[in-house]
Amino acid sequence: MAKRVAVIDIGSNSVRMVVYEKTSRFAFHLLYETKTKVRLSQDVYQNNGNLQEKPMQRTFEALSNFTTIIESFKVRKTLCVATSALRDAPNKKDFISRVKKNLKLNIKIISGERESYLGAIACANLLPTQESALSIDIGGGSTELSVINDKSVSNNISLNLGTVRLKELFYDKNNIDEAKKYIDEKLKVLDDLNISSIVGIGGTFRAISIAIMKDLDYPLKKVHGYECEPKVFKNFLSKILKADEEMLKNLNIKKNRFDIIKPGALILDRIIKKLKISNVITSGVGVREGVYLSDLLRNSKDKLPINYNTSVRYILDTFVDDSNFSNQLNKLSKNIFDLTHKYLKIDKKYRKELAIASKLYICGSSINFYFQNRHSYQIIKSALEFGLTHQEIVLTATLTKSNISPSHMSKYKLLLPDEDTLRQLIDILSLSTALLSHKPKNIDFNVKFKDGELIVESKQSLYLFKEAVKRLERLDRAKDFKIKISAP
Repeated sequence: MAKRVAVIDIGSNSVRMVVYEKTSRFAFHLLYETKTKVRLSQDVYQNNGNLQEKPMQRTFEALSNFTTIIESFKVRKTLCVATSALRDAPNKKDFISRVKKNLKLNIKIISGERESYLGAIACANLLPTQESALSIDIGGGSTELSVINDKSVSNNISLNLGTVRLKELFYDKNNIDEAKKYIDEKLKVLDDLNISSIVGIGGTFRAISIAIMKDLDYPLKKVHGYECEPKVFKNFLSKILKADEEMLKNLNIKKNRFDIIKPGALILDRIIKKLKISNVITSGVGVREGVYLSDLLRNSKDKLPINYNTSVRYILDTFVDDSNFSNQLNKLSKNIFDLTHKYLKIDKKYRKELAIASKLYICGSSINFYFQNRHSYQIIKSALEFGLTHQEIVLTATLTKSNISPSHMSKYKLLLPDEDTLRQLIDILSLSTALLSHKPKNIDFNVKFKDGELIVESKQSLYLFKEAVKRLERLDRAKDFKIKISAP
C-alpha cells in the first residue's frame, strides 16, 4: 500500500477528503482533512431523483480543489467513493464522466450495504471493543446500520432515511407526523435486534454530541469515543426537536446545520425509542476510514491484529527513538505492578494504562529533553486517538505528566481514578524509570516483593538508581512500601 493515501467521500450533503500517512505496517496518522457542504442532493427528491446542475457544479469545483490538495501532498493513491446521492440518481453517469474526463478522478459508487459495512469496520477497528452494538450513519439521503460484535460486523442495512431527504419530503411541508410514520416504517427492519449500545457515525451525530459536550462542559476536547448516557442524549434530542433557530444556537448547533439537524435528530429519536440501550458512543471515524482500512487490511480480513493499537504504534514510530528503553520500561513497570497491586489495593484494570504510559513515556524528549514530561503528556493526550476510552486516554497521558496539580485533578475528575490510585500508579512508573537510570543494554537486576518491601538485587552497581531513590523519597514518591537494594 502507498505511504500516503487520499480518500474522498461524496455524500448527499457534503464531500469530504482525508489524507493518511503510514508510519509502519498497520500504523497511520491523519495528515490532512477537509470537507465542504455542496448539497449534491439538493432538490433531487422534487425532480425524480435527478441531480441538479448547480449542486453538481458546486461538487465538481470542490473535487477540483481536492485534486490540487492531493498533488501538494504527493499522494500516490486516491480512493474516491460516492454514496446515496449518486447511487440513486438516474443521471449519475453524466456527472461521473465529467469528473473523470476533466479531473482524472475515478468515482466508485458503493452500495448502501457496502457503505454500512465500511463505516462499521472503521468503528470495530478504531473504537474500544464493542459487543452487541449498532452503528448508525445518518447521511443526507440514507441511513446505514450494522451490528458490531468485537471486530466482527454483520446485518449491514441501508435505509432511504436521510436528513436532506426528510427535509424535502416532509419538513419543508411541515408534515412532521408523516415523517415519523415514514421513519417508523423503515425501522421495522430492527424489530428482532437485541442491542445494548449505539455507535453514531457521521456529521449529524457528531454535531449533536459536540453540542452535548459543550453543554456539560466535558473536559476532553475529543469527540471520537465520547460516551453519553442514553437519558442525557434523548433529552438533548427532545430539546433540538422543539427548538427554533435561536434555541438551536443556544444549544451550540452550528448555523449551517439548522435546516437538517431536526430531521437527523428525529431519526435518532425514533431509533433510540425502539431499542433498549445502555450506552451511546460517538465515532469520529466512518466511511472514509473504512475505505482506507479495507485497502490497508485487505489481506487481514479487514481486522487489525489482536491487541494492536494503531495510535500507540504511530507515536512509537514518530516520537520514540530509544525503543530498547521504551520496551524495558514497559516490561519493568508491568512487573512491579504485578508484584504490588494487591498490596497497594490498585484495581488490576489500570495495568493497561500503565503499560501504554510506560511504553510512550519518553516520546516528549524528541521535542525537548528538559520538558519531556510536559510534551509526552500533550502528545499522548492529542495523538492517542484510536482504540481507547476517554478514561484510558486521559489516565495514560496523566501518568507521564509526573507532577499532578490540584487543578488537573479537578478538571479531569470525571475521567480519572481516585487521587491515591493515580499517585500510586505514577510512583510505580517513577520507580521503574529510576531503576533504569543507568540505561542498561539488558535489564541487569531482579525485583521481588515481600512483606511490604521491594527488593532489588543486582551484581552490577546501581549507583544512579540509589541516587534516584533518594530524590523520589524527597519528593514523597516512595512511601507506599520500603525499598531494599542489594548491589555492590
